Amino acid sequence: MRNLKPIIVLTSILFVMVLMVPTLLVMPFVDKESGQLAEELQPNQQIQNQVEPIDSPIDVAVYRHKQEMIEKIPLEDYIVGVVASEMPADFELEALKAQALAARTYILRQLMAEEKLGTPEGADVTDTEQHQVYKSPEELKAAWAAEDFNWKMEKIKQAVAETAGSVLTYNNAPIDASYFSTSNGYTENSEEYWPNEIPYLRSVESPWDIDSEKYLSQVSLPVQDFQSKLGVTLGSDGSVGKIISRTTGNRVEAVDINGKKLSGREVRDILKLRSSDFTWERKGDNIVITTKGFGHGVGMSQYGANGMALEGKNYTQIISHYYKDVQIASADQYLNKVTAKR
Repeated sequence: MRNLKPIIVLTSILFVMVLMVPTLLVMPFVDKESGQLAEELQPNQQIQNQVEPIDSPIDVAVYRHKQEMIEKIPLEDYIVGVVASEMPADFELEALKAQALAARTYILRQLMAEEKLGTPEGADVTDTEQHQVYKSPEELKAAWAAEDFNWKMEKIKQAVAETAGSVLTYNNAPIDASYFSTSNGYTENSEEYWPNEIPYLRSVESPWDIDSEKYLSQVSLPVQDFQSKLGVTLGSDGSVGKIISRTTGNRVEAVDINGKKLSGREVRDILKLRSSDFTWERKGDNIVITTKGFGHGVGMSQYGANGMALEGKNYTQIISHYYKDVQIASADQYLNKVTAKR
């Protein structure tokens, strides 16, 4: 009688291979170093690996302006709400991480301040642009499309988790981590918009912003409104005013409107312009004003940060570009000081 064992073994092996081939064909490639799927996660996909909750060593007392009450929010939950409110969730992860680091540094500096300007008694910060915009998960759910909520929250939580416990410092102190939406191609030296010269808030190039939908804006004002708001009287020659000088970041430093001198920031604030980089012309009974950029221009440009991330830069490179000579340091010693004061 012939030995059938080799035939049986060979048949079994072939049967197993037939079963495995379809599985092998559809199995996604896994990066050995990161352990993550090599295929890029699209915005409308669910993030499979849920981010673990982040421990928060302290709470932030946030004045909720709509509710007219103070709400105590765990620090890292607060950072999630700020990043979700201040930067689009479909931005690159590295840009979101840079935003998380800036937001955490901002609030830590606010917590350490002896006097908390612009806040009601008992509050550390407000939930408005006066400090940092914060929205709760419920408010974000109402603001976002239902199908987008989960992936957006998980992506932002990932950005916050991957920077947790870190802040930006200069000379061993948390920095004034100011940021804004869109530059005009450059950021601004701090003293050319605010009173004080801050060594890490220097003007740098930010060419990525030109792709932002907020880069160019135009408004039209009736001549009478323009005159009354700025307290000027236009000449009869049809001119509006002369730009006397521009800042290092190419924003308007000073203008002369028929003998009255105003700073570019004054014009921006009074007329509620998007930027202090503006040009204007008179068209009949209206003044048409064109602006470049959106925001004060000091610190990190959010659209610039995303542009850098799209080019492959990581969040530490983004941070070092917009904040000169700063370090990424542990927040522990600063949090201990806050805790000791409470």
